[in-house]
Amino acid sequence: MPTQSSINIKKSDIEIEFYRSSGPGGQHKNKTATAVRIRHIPTGIIAQASERRSQHLNREIAMERLERAIAKLYYKPKKRIPTKLSQSQKLKRLEQKKNIARKKTLRRVREEG
Repeated sequence: MPTQSSINIKKSDIEIEFYRSSGPGGQHKNKTATAVRIRHIPTGIIAQASERRSQHLNREIAMERLERAIAKLYYKPKKRIPTKLSQSQKLKRLEQKKNIARKKTLRRVREEG
């Protein structure tokens, strides 16, 4: 996948929203809007973070998540080029198959006799 540094997100393409996060944390969490939600308008991808007590840290975390999501969206795997088996490898495989076949025929003879 491409690295985060290769992805450029324009400030005009994102919409940042701050809100109060839920969960334990007491008065600090109930009074301050530290949770961050970032929406990438062209793709519709939303990233959010509310783990930290700092709005600044949550914004950084949410931006990293957004960059990773966009990178994943635009990632195109390289086309697989099938490799050809060498002649020696083909012969080795055939020899293994013949050995297995011999074992199986020996088992059949013992069971019948």
